[in-house]
Amino acid sequence: MKQIINTKNAPSAIGPYSQAVLINGTLYTSGQIGINPETSKLEIENLNHETNLVMKNLKAVLTEANMDFNSELKRLFF
Repeated sequence: MKQIINTKNAPSAIGPYSQAVLINGTLYTSGQIGINPETSKLEIENLNHETNLVMKNLKAVLTEANMDFNSELKRLFF
């Protein structure tokens, strides 16, 4: 069964995709960038701040799916 995951605590997906999709117990997340979900502004002037914002956004998506970083199976970086 396929379930679309959306949370207001992370930036809305830009384009024709979802923040995440849960299929048969596996969560597929979209890429995250340093967008502040409260302002919808890209915050990239400081790498440390941007990285923390990306991880906060990803955590919000995982939380909405009743998961956390310990639920991780594989992380892909391109």
